[in-house]
Amino acid sequence: MDDSFKADGHSGNPFSQVPIEITISVGKARPLIRDLLRMKQDAILPLDRRVDDPVELYVGDKLIARGELTEIEGDSGQLAVRLTEVVDLQNGL
Repeated sequence: MDDSFKADGHSGNPFSQVPIEITISVGKARPLIRDLLRMKQDAILPLDRRVDDPVELYVGDKLIARGELTEIEGDSGQLAVRLTEVVDLQNGL
């Protein structure tokens, strides 16, 4: 058997090497349709959260963690998320 899976503690599980897409939710907006249809470039769409509120991380529609937005040092503006809470996916909590 290939030993490449053993280094990460998931020996024998080929799915541990499959990348997934995580969606980061920073908030929701609920404009009226008429206001949405009138929007132009540079319009402001208010969200239901503040800048310093936690963001939520989802895989599909499943919440997996919460965190705070941060900027990667030395990488001129690239965003990242510092995890502050991780859902216990194995026990469903």
